[in-house]
Amino acid sequence: MAAELRSRIAELNGAALGSIYFGGGTPSLLSPQELRTLLEEARSLTTVESDAEITIEANPDDISEAVLAAWRDIGITRVSLGVQSFREERLQWMGRAHNAAQSLEAIKQVAEAGFASWTIDLIYGLPGMVLAEWDEQLTIALDHGLPHLSAYCLTVESRTVLHKQVQTGRIVPANDEEQAAQFEHGIARVAKAGLVQYEISNFGKEGHFAKHNTSYWQGVPYLGIGPSAHSFNGDRRRWNVANNVRYAMGVEKGERFWEEENLTPVQRINERLFTGLRTIWGVELSQLGEDFRTMNAKAIERYLALDEIEVRDGRMILTPKGRNFADRIASDLFIPGP
Repeated sequence: MAAELRSRIAELNGAALGSIYFGGGTPSLLSPQELRTLLEEARSLTTVESDAEITIEANPDDISEAVLAAWRDIGITRVSLGVQSFREERLQWMGRAHNAAQSLEAIKQVAEAGFASWTIDLIYGLPGMVLAEWDEQLTIALDHGLPHLSAYCLTVESRTVLHKQVQTGRIVPANDEEQAAQFEHGIARVAKAGLVQYEISNFGKEGHFAKHNTSYWQGVPYLGIGPSAHSFNGDRRRWNVANNVRYAMGVEKGERFWEEENLTPVQRINERLFTGLRTIWGVELSQLGEDFRTMNAKAIERYLALDEIEVRDGRMILTPKGRNFADRIASDLFIPGP
């Protein structure tokens, strides 16, 4: 990965790094020394802002006081724990390696380790999940005083084991009404704990919003290094091969190990709309262009009347009601074309 970073650093055009994210897969399998080497390489090649957010994803079974101390020592500022659930049977169903007790102990250790911020992931909308179970999950999480929470609804991806189980009737996923009820309940519970829903699935106390993910949603260019890593420079999207061997051989031999696509003006506008509407900042209408406003004048008026969007200070923002229909509203406002 260091070799790829050295070969591609010029793509940053001298921009300082405001965030670094070790994630996607199991970055916590890298030793602290390996992580240190990558961070030192980045700092030697470009400027890393003094208050940069440096996050590492980890599973609860990766956590120990020694590991956390080592991460802090090399400059990690934020830990993202993939908890998913505090129920044993749910973790087993999801095929997670950790158990509920490990999750609770990991949260306790991370909370006491002195990082600038930390977060956990939880999943709702699971088969058979009732509101009481989701409330239990939120209570356990919030009782630890966490500064940030990501709450994702279970999605059934095509060509997966879960997809086949749903198709054959072995698994019955939560219906739209159940998912919506859990979504709304989560928003209310988390708000009482002082966390702001700054993105559809992300909640944080002031000063703890994820800088890195916010950059994605706001269309800021980013550089992705490593197998499966994605990059975006504002006009072009690139993604590396997922296979570790093909990736390593490509880097070593100077052969192509990625795919890429150039986004059309219409695609850039639609992507900006889709990601931006997910946040409390919405989308600046001037970024969408005159064609967008002309083509969607009636739809915008309709959503204004339904109290699902509002236009404030030149920005189009989803209302709390509209956040239930974020994807539908965004796709309805897409500009057709290549």
